[in-house]
Amino acid sequence: MEEVKIVDYQPKFAKNFKDLNIEWLEKYFYVEDYDQEVLSNPQKYILDKGGAIYFALLAGEVVGTCALMQPQPGKYELTKMAVTQKAQGKQAGKKLALKIIEKAREMGLEMIFLESNKALTVALTLYEKLGFEYMDKDGSKSVYERANVYMELSLRK
Repeated sequence: MEEVKIVDYQPKFAKNFKDLNIEWLEKYFYVEDYDQEVLSNPQKYILDKGGAIYFALLAGEVVGTCALMQPQPGKYELTKMAVTQKAQGKQAGKKLALKIIEKAREMGLEMIFLESNKALTVALTLYEKLGFEYMDKDGSKSVYERANVYMELSLRK
């Protein structure tokens, strides 16, 4: 059985980043204006601000993606995780999340956060297993209308 391989962002994968996320958003929610902006400009919104984007490959085909994004100075978010339907159950999401956590540790970050939705029970279970804890957001409103869950992962040793 072919194993999922995680690779760094390459410009040739920019369309995959957008397409996978659009596919996922349209399946569960809808594409918000902010999603469209970030997904259309990953260099500007993620990479140029010190973030990272990774891709899951299965038999050489891009089947998933996830990003580490700095939406505010000093705050980093695990975001834009999407795995295509045919690759679900093959640990692509877990491997992507672990790569983001590894990158955050390499960067010396003390904490990363994510926003999600209560309806996404499989994703929330994964985040819990990885050590993310449910938290109250610091009073600021999410940029996503769909977000009703806020979680943090402490990276302190």
